[in-house]
Amino acid sequence: MSGSAPGNASAGIQGRTPEDRLTVVIFDSGRHDGRYELRCHPTFGTVPDPQGACDQLDGQTRWDRDLFAPVPADAQCTMIYGGPERAHVSGTWAGRPVDTDFSRVNGCEMARWNRFSRLLGEPAHPSEG
Repeated sequence: MSGSAPGNASAGIQGRTPEDRLTVVIFDSGRHDGRYELRCHPTFGTVPDPQGACDQLDGQTRWDRDLFAPVPADAQCTMIYGGPERAHVSGTWAGRPVDTDFSRVNGCEMARWNRFSRLLGEPAHPSEG
């Protein structure tokens, strides 16, 4: 009998949990630019709070959707500029490849960034986002 639970996106074959690995590069943040690593299952990393980042990502992971999907091209977004922060995330999460960019150029992108705040960090311009 397998130890993996149905519906757990992180559960692997034969009860093994795959190691989730992400590389995060932060640009134009004004305070924490650089390259960070995160590993979950087991947890380790150079992001400020590795366990918090893993917990935040685990809490949003679902089999039926791509956690790291970009904002849809046809999304209606408020045109509020949240700051110059940008990030690139690559690696593997829940068995899927990740290669995506983040910014804070409008309300949709700000909301997306905020869903990953433990991974990407809080913006340097909190009054704008």
